[in-house]
Amino acid sequence: MASIDYQFFPAPAKLNLMLKVVGRRPDGYHLLETVFRFVDFGDTVAIAPRDDGRVVLHDPIPGIEPAHDLTVRAARLLQQETACPLGADLCVTKRIPMGGGLGGGSSDAATVLLALNRLWETGLSRERLMILAGRLGADVPVFVFGRNAFARGIGDELEAVALPQKWYVVLRPEAHVPTAEIFSSPLLTRDSEPSIMPILETTQQVGNDLQSVVCKLYPAVKEALDELGKFGSSLMTGSGSCVFLECDSEDEAARIFRVVSARYDGFVAKGLDRHPLYDAN
Repeated sequence: MASIDYQFFPAPAKLNLMLKVVGRRPDGYHLLETVFRFVDFGDTVAIAPRDDGRVVLHDPIPGIEPAHDLTVRAARLLQQETACPLGADLCVTKRIPMGGGLGGGSSDAATVLLALNRLWETGLSRERLMILAGRLGADVPVFVFGRNAFARGIGDELEAVALPQKWYVVLRPEAHVPTAEIFSSPLLTRDSEPSIMPILETTQQVGNDLQSVVCKLYPAVKEALDELGKFGSSLMTGSGSCVFLECDSEDEAARIFRVVSARYDGFVAKGLDRHPLYDAN
């Protein structure tokens, strides 16, 4: 069997530097405010165009049917929207923990959209790709948007924000936190005051409205937050379970990680100004 001539594309993780739940729509979707930050840790998506129109996912995640995988869905959606006759071989090298609030699946899907738009020469604008991304999931559009962003609505109203250079210690507690469980919890308050303007000073270090709910239901997350909290203001990203600490330098982050890594899996990452594929589209 002939080897596949893959090209390799990055799919970075994201952190939520703050997260507010400011309301709920009649259809049940929650209205949020959050700041997304990309970091230089992530998955790698290998892609090779095919002439036969098939989308083939190699080494799929155990327990997830390939047809339901976000990368396959992204490729097929782009095919349908552009009537592209080409297909693709896909293979994802996973580094981003699943179910950790780091956006791994969403990032992988966005990378497929961005890369195949170029490889298939379908020529969609970033705005069109963001619309397609929104049909795949609430967090997918920001990865296509490609800039650190202040988000409103269900996470789809995006405005680029400039963030200072920072490093992050990220820990993964031994807990799997279902997003739907947290958003449907009676413990969740949904009436935080909306921000007046999307500047860092008004959004950073104001917390995560989901964090108290997760900590009550999943003590392992609270324990990880407390551990990182010995060194500064720790915070949960997304709906959990991963938690992080912002640091001013790589040396500081590495020193803290050496201490906490004796008990926790995790990593140190540098904050990015933009998605690695931003200029490729």
